[in-house]
Amino acid sequence: MSAQPLPSNDNDVSIATIAPKQEAPTLSKKLPPPEKPSDVRRRSHVILSFWLIVLLLGLPIWWKTTTIYRADLPLEDMLEWADGKACRPVFPLRISIQATSLQDQEAQNLLRLTQHALDDLNDFAGHHLRLQMGDEKQDSADNGSALTIRLTPGEGTTATLDPYEPILDITYPQNTIPSPTASSSALATYIASQLRTTFAEEQATISYLLSTNSMPSEHRPLGLSPETAEALAKRTTRSLKYAPTYHLTFSLFTSGPLPSSWDIETAIEEYMKPVLDVLSPIHNFTIDTQVQLYASPGVQNQVLNKEDLSSFINAAEWPLSPSIGGAPTINFIVFVGNQTIASPSQEAAPTSHSWLIPQWGTVFLLSLPGDTTHVAAATLKQPLLTFTSHLLSLTGTPESGSLPLRLSTLARIRSADLLLRASSTLGSLARLAMALPSISIPSSVADGVTKTMSHLRLACDNLGGTEGLTHSRIAEAEAERAFFEKSMVGQLYFPDEHKIAVYLPLLGPVAVPLVMGLINEIKAWRKRRRERAEKGAEKKGE
Repeated sequence: MSAQPLPSNDNDVSIATIAPKQEAPTLSKKLPPPEKPSDVRRRSHVILSFWLIVLLLGLPIWWKTTTIYRADLPLEDMLEWADGKACRPVFPLRISIQATSLQDQEAQNLLRLTQHALDDLNDFAGHHLRLQMGDEKQDSADNGSALTIRLTPGEGTTATLDPYEPILDITYPQNTIPSPTASSSALATYIASQLRTTFAEEQATISYLLSTNSMPSEHRPLGLSPETAEALAKRTTRSLKYAPTYHLTFSLFTSGPLPSSWDIETAIEEYMKPVLDVLSPIHNFTIDTQVQLYASPGVQNQVLNKEDLSSFINAAEWPLSPSIGGAPTINFIVFVGNQTIASPSQEAAPTSHSWLIPQWGTVFLLSLPGDTTHVAAATLKQPLLTFTSHLLSLTGTPESGSLPLRLSTLARIRSADLLLRASSTLGSLARLAMALPSISIPSSVADGVTKTMSHLRLACDNLGGTEGLTHSRIAEAEAERAFFEKSMVGQLYFPDEHKIAVYLPLLGPVAVPLVMGLINEIKAWRKRRRERAEKGAEKKGE
């Protein structure tokens, strides 16, 4: 019996013999076709062109546009000025002797002995007093002398300094005239001691200025006594920094409605103008005036103690005039009230009416009847005389000697001060340029340094005269202008970290593809070179 096939049904599960699975043939990885030599050269040329553009065009443009200009500065010469090696301050002062009652030989012999006595007394080689015979028809300004000595026969030996002229009158007995063979003379010693006393304050002040600056030890004078140094330090602290022009502000402050006007212009013209005129070769002055009513002081006490003086000025309510044109302002205040300053001695009556404020000005307490409506010029005489005296102190004028002699001494002191300040500024600029190599130095700074050093040399050679003050003033102004150059000062606060923060976001995305492309191209070139070397070795082996 033959077997019958089973009927087919979609729901039936067909059973079939499963044949063993045959493995699929392994496919080898298909490599890209080899690059043509022309394509390799083209890619290399593209990468090379990018790098040539960067190196030959991009970098020069970047260097040109970002390089900081630094003008050449004579740094060594600037430091020599700052260290006091370029200039040895010498103040040659010529003293004229007028001795009409003496014969020429006697006068020359007395001059020689007096000069020897001066040299023996002088312990500061930078301050020279050189004697010369003067003509009676010429004054001190005509013959260029700082002081004129007039010798007159008399009963005794006396010395008197003229209050209005730089003249020292000395009388002498006839028997004190030295003989031609004498090696010393009492009259010569007396004249030398009087000259030393006359110029003692000037010599001490210049010695103090040089000792407080970085001068070499061989240029410095002998040390000052502690008392003298302390007094000079107080005077230096009290006086204002030198300026070619000062602005003077005269203010009338009243605690009520009266007085409402004052004759200040006439008072200034009569009591203060003569001193301003003699100060004009050294300083210029501008003046303004004001009246402020109902100005209450900061202290309401009738008798002011020393502690009250610092708070008497009510700066919050007193509209003091500001500086005009950049010139330092000196304030002179007349306060109408009944306040007085207590005397340091309890037994003495409180009679003081004014006080000086260092580097600021003066306050004068003026007591007037309550019904005074106008302050006359005569009433302002004492305040103006006080202001004049304090003005001399605020400008650093020496305190001893006649006024003309004090002013000529002031010119020499200011010359030395300005010379030292300009030299110090040059040293600071040189150290700044060396400490910050990335700072810009414009050509204007180099020009200012050149002008400063030129005028410093002229000032150093003419320290004893008015020409030295002129050159010192120009040198100090040029040095300050060079040091505070706007384009240079602005880069003091631009560190290198700021440059990195600016360049990195710009150059990073551009530099990475260029560097990676160059590295890959170098690797491909080395691979091709190695393959060619292997093929060459195989051919040689066959």
